[in-house]
Amino acid sequence: MAITNFIPTVWSESLYEELNKNYVGVKLCSREFEGDIKHQGDRVKINGLGPVTVFDYEKNTDMPSPEVLSDNTRTLTIDQAKGFNFYIDSIDDVQSSPKLIRAAMKKAADSLGDEADKYIYSLDDDTVAHVTANAPTSEDIIKHISSVRRILMENNVPNSAKISLEVPPVVEQLLVMANVLTDTNNTGTLSKGYIGKMLGFDIYVTNNIPKVDGAYRCIARTDRAIAFAEQINSIKPYEPELRNGTAVKGLHLYGAKIVYPKEMVFFDVTPAEE
Repeated sequence: MAITNFIPTVWSESLYEELNKNYVGVKLCSREFEGDIKHQGDRVKINGLGPVTVFDYEKNTDMPSPEVLSDNTRTLTIDQAKGFNFYIDSIDDVQSSPKLIRAAMKKAADSLGDEADKYIYSLDDDTVAHVTANAPTSEDIIKHISSVRRILMENNVPNSAKISLEVPPVVEQLLVMANVLTDTNNTGTLSKGYIGKMLGFDIYVTNNIPKVDGAYRCIARTDRAIAFAEQINSIKPYEPELRNGTAVKGLHLYGAKIVYPKEMVFFDVTPAEE
């Protein structure tokens, strides 16, 4: 592929598409705060509002004065910067060079997507509730997950909210053995990681769930509990001075923050055996 034929904007969009296909953790975040992110260290302001008070209305009676809503501002910092830089020698068949570069870009998207998902699952907040399951069986895993749902409901997460539960393969195995997953044959299976529904949760499986003190820290959350913002800062082709071929380098900037900790529960699962 001649460098003159390489259009960075098009390749940036292609990388975005591949990233979105690969995401699990990021896919389940709120993306509404993404703006024009140019540099590592940029900040995204997230404004929230407090609840609205409801009053009894009486005919022919003045209403209370307008309520001044409380607000709070959180800052999402773009503090993650991940780069890639690959090279394809011209000896690897000039005619297949575009195909090789496209394949390499997909590999870069796989790696970048994994890193971003791992970052999402590394986020912590002391105010997030925990439910612990030590050596759960396929019979009692449902009891623990129902406790997770109860916490969300008691935190006033509405029944209409989209909620997900993200688990590692060892927990997926328990759910499959319990035969409780439904809706596994619909179009949702086209979404990476989706394995079905249970107790109102969309269940996703991923290898990026971390182990904390020996327990897998699964996450139950609404689709606005975590905010995520990203930017493909640059994709540049170049010809290494001492090589005969084409190289491509790029930079992926992003950040994330738990913005609604009451709409999230950590589900700590210690398997019976590994």
